[in-house]
Amino acid sequence: MSFVGAAGYKILPRRVFNAFRVLKYPELLLRFEGVTYNQDGLLTAHNADFMRDDRFARAYKKGEETGSWGDAKIHWRAYVACWAADRGKSLDGDFVECGVNRGGLSRTVMEYIGFAGMQNRKFYLLDTYEGLAERYISEEEKKFGRRAGGYEECYDAVKETFAPFENAVIIRGTVPDTLSEVKSEKIAYLSIDMNCAEPEIAAANYFWDRLTSGAAILLDDYGWTDHIVQKQAFDKFAAERGVPILSLPTGQGLILKP
Repeated sequence: MSFVGAAGYKILPRRVFNAFRVLKYPELLLRFEGVTYNQDGLLTAHNADFMRDDRFARAYKKGEETGSWGDAKIHWRAYVACWAADRGKSLDGDFVECGVNRGGLSRTVMEYIGFAGMQNRKFYLLDTYEGLAERYISEEEKKFGRRAGGYEECYDAVKETFAPFENAVIIRGTVPDTLSEVKSEKIAYLSIDMNCAEPEIAAANYFWDRLTSGAAILLDDYGWTDHIVQKQAFDKFAAERGVPILSLPTGQGLILKP
């Protein structure tokens, strides 16, 4: 029996009637009053007023101009990164991003926190700038589609993007091989997005003792189902240190250093 006909609302309460209509016509969901955000695998009716914040809008535009995300829209993910970096701004230490690609996220963050005016802080940008290295991809990850490369060569573009920032340090090469090039003794913000468990855990291990109390580790891939190998690796990492990972509906994970 169908309850989604023209007279369905006379048989069922309005909310139940609308739920049945969505099951039959999913496209109607976007027309329901109250949907505030529908991007990047996340649809919600909760408050998303950061989307109307001028400061964030300017920052996101800078990141978008790098071409990092193609046609994708990742506002909420970018906002979480801005929140974590803004938190780091009030702490001692420098900023690190492992997994930069064309620099969209880091450029957004820099604009949001006013990094150009932070002459006593550094922002380290670590990447191969040409995708994943074969030797660090596990057999299990290959089952989920991880392959060497996968990204266009972008080193020259990244150098151009961050040329205005004298205190941005671009480090080319594979993690963990390049980690020792980060000379900072204190880290206030660590973003990890390398699509592969071994280099990500290596970075987390390397920087853990340098992280200032209260600093955020932002895990871009933590909640995505095809990145389960990374999630399992970080669950073990966190358990060994007695810290929780907050799984976010954006697909990210968040650790705060005690």
